[in-house]
Amino acid sequence: MRRHPRTTRCYLESVLTVIGETLIDKVISDTAPPRAHVGGSPMNVAVGLARLGHPAQFLGRFGDDQYGRMIHNHLANNSVLTPLQADGHPTSVATARLDPAGGASYDFQLLWELPQLRDQQEKLLEGTTLLHTGSIATMLEPGAADVLGAVQKAHPNATISYDPNCRPTIITDVDFARSQAEKFVALADVVKASDEDLEWLYPDRDVKESARQWLAMGPAMVVVTRGSQGPWAVVVRGESEVKAPVTSVVDTVGAGDSFMAALLGALVDRELDGAQRRNDLHHISVEQVKAVLAYAAKAAALTVSRAGANPPNRAELGTT
Repeated sequence: MRRHPRTTRCYLESVLTVIGETLIDKVISDTAPPRAHVGGSPMNVAVGLARLGHPAQFLGRFGDDQYGRMIHNHLANNSVLTPLQADGHPTSVATARLDPAGGASYDFQLLWELPQLRDQQEKLLEGTTLLHTGSIATMLEPGAADVLGAVQKAHPNATISYDPNCRPTIITDVDFARSQAEKFVALADVVKASDEDLEWLYPDRDVKESARQWLAMGPAMVVVTRGSQGPWAVVVRGESEVKAPVTSVVDTVGAGDSFMAALLGALVDRELDGAQRRNDLHHISVEQVKAVLAYAAKAAALTVSRAGANPPNRAELGTT
């Protein structure tokens, strides 16, 4: 019997764990009132997984303040478990200031450290069959070291997934970013990156070749999202791609995160999560990969057809 409360962790079966940053995105301009909404790539993935019916917990920090309560309520309203308590530091904020022409300048107030994760690692990861991380959380110290430690701890029992989701305006040192990314790729079973990520990390190498090089480091699957060109993937048995569904684009916010959540959800639906199934995942067929890509691409298309990071639920997306 599963007990799945919104803000505590108390159940007997498996859980999908997402570790990473959440923050408040603020938009300020001279022509409209300020706007603030909950953001953060890993947080979006956790919400996407929960909306697809998977028990998901999110391990990330937020403050005991107004913005932190916005984040907590957003996660609770989407049935994402939040076992970590708010801390005494301000919630991270990314502020975009728009000029009269619509151009934006950005200011980031980011704090990324997870002492609770470090101190309660074994308890927090208990029952995890899949652990996802990426983005700022795997690049920004001191928290990045704690995230790497958690991945290493979970690896013997769980499928590991990783999305570098590079942020060159925050992590400006490409050599450092490349080194960090490769640490996580070497531990991962599933890797998703955009073509822009790979072009920034490896500017002198073809995107597909970069993905193939990552596959050789140990993952079962490396997926490259390419916007309107559709996603492409490489696995041991070959390569596959699908076309991006035709849709009316409102904005692209959160599209990659919805893709990531649906990709992982499709693998879980096929019972390919958990270290005991690692060999099966590493021998996934090209036909299965194509079906998974199509499912994830549909999720991304639904997300871009509406405003903001608003991933689809299972009823909208259908079966895998």
